[in-house]
Amino acid sequence: MALKDEIKGYIVSNGFTITDIAEELNKRTGTEFTMQNLSNKIRRESLKYSEVLEIADILGYDIKWEKRS
Repeated sequence: MALKDEIKGYIVSNGFTITDIAEELNKRTGTEFTMQNLSNKIRRESLKYSEVLEIADILGYDIKWEKRS
């Protein structure tokens, strides 16, 4: 599954819209994301890792690295 599909899936399944996420990112980080800007970054898979972490936090998720056995 592509990263863009995975992120969009988590957003929708948690009852959020991209607009909701953009607004919350703006509140938390002082950025000026628009729905279109954030949507384009997700579509192009050009989000910064810090932005992905912040989106996960907004949605109530932690991203963790696990060593494969």
